[in-house]
Amino acid sequence: MSPHSVVRKAVAPDRTPAVFIADSPGLDFLNSIATPVDRPVDWLDSGEGLAVWLAEANLVPQEALNAATERAALGELDQVAGEARALREWFRGFVRKHMGRPLPPGAIRELTPLNRLLERDETFSRITVDRNGDGGRLELRVKRRWRSPESLLMPIGEALAKFVCEENFADVRACEGHGCTLMFADHTRRRGRRWCSMAICGNRAKQAAHRNRLKNGR
Repeated sequence: MSPHSVVRKAVAPDRTPAVFIADSPGLDFLNSIATPVDRPVDWLDSGEGLAVWLAEANLVPQEALNAATERAALGELDQVAGEARALREWFRGFVRKHMGRPLPPGAIRELTPLNRLLERDETFSRITVDRNGDGGRLELRVKRRWRSPESLLMPIGEALAKFVCEENFADVRACEGHGCTLMFADHTRRRGRRWCSMAICGNRAKQAAHRNRLKNGR
């Protein structure tokens, strides 16, 4: 069985793939609703959609994701997806308010909803063998208990918290493409990134500029 078979079984086969262009998992979560072509797409529009997005984002181990979707009661995953959408729009407001400049310490007063989510997490440490290292050395890893479908929100909360604490908000940008709602962290050397993707919005801008030059006889 394919690792995505459980989370994909109720999803339309022609579903548009999610976009991951932000160079930051926290901003990729905000980009889980966007207009990639000509109409808005919300990849968290249902419980199944949330599960597929989490799989594509590599935020939840496949075994835990499949088990959570199989154990969920009727409508439970949809409810969790609703919580994820509410969290997304709250965090979008926070990011838009503070983007473009360093985040001040006083912003912690606005982060109560995120801290409340993090308090619900169930994590623990375990000594494991690093199979990827030479000789299989021992290492301490943080694990998570996936007791209910609601636990699928925890890695999202963790990604948002890491974004708040580790990302420079001065580097957060909104794509300059007409009608584009995607956001990203500009990690280029000169901090000159303007587009979500040069192949999409960047190319559209170049074509529009070219048409304007032709129109103006330049």
